[in-house]
Amino acid sequence: QVQLVESGGGWVQAGGSLRLSCAATGSIFSLNVVGWSRQAPGKQRELVATNTRGDYINYAESVKGRFTISRDNAKNMVYLQMNSLKPEDTAVYWCTAVDNKGRDYRGQGTQVTVSS
Repeated sequence: QVQLVESGGGWVQAGGSLRLSCAATGSIFSLNVVGWSRQAPGKQRELVATNTRGDYINYAESVKGRFTISRDNAKNMVYLQMNSLKPEDTAVYWCTAVDNKGRDYRGQGTQVTVSS
């Protein structure tokens, strides 16, 4: 069983940067996929970025070139570096994962607010 705890959310002006961190209890080495999703008010949840076993990284079109996902298996951490933030990036962000048995995990979420 893995638990995910996000941190690093907050308020930032448009054009600014934030780095979200996700601390996993237990080893993330067994996690096939780690990622970040978000949901803005009145919108459907969106998968923002995924990292599959460190070999394959995928981003939503809306964040390509601005967001970077990374994982540190030794520290059991997953990060999302967000640059050039826009007001439309305002959302609750969750750290997500899928383990090698296909089980899904999600953290409690962290709010990111980007003001114009």
